Amino acid sequence: MGQSYMLGCPEGGEARLLNVVARVDDAMCKIREAGKVRSRDRIAVLAALNLAFDTPEQAGAGTPDAPAASPSQSGEAAKLKQLLQRLDTALSSDDNLI
Repeated sequence: MGQSYMLGCPEGGEARLLNVVARVDDAMCKIREAGKVRSRDRIAVLAALNLAFDTPEQAGAGTPDAPAASPSQSGEAAKLKQLLQRLDTALSSDDNLI
């Protein structure tokens, strides 16, 4: 979102870091462009939560050895998704939450 940061990473990790930076920037820009949230801090929090929510699913996707989600895990994922939606709604409607 137009900000530059000096970041360090392990030797040989530059490509991975740039990939992660691009994902975070893309997530933040999408939230900003939706027009519901104006604060950069809130956009960052929502982007972080969305990326953290998506990461376990993506990590297991395409992995043949990945165990299938149990009913309790599926229920927890649904609750987390609902919580993220409620948080998104609250952050977009009240400027004094964070």
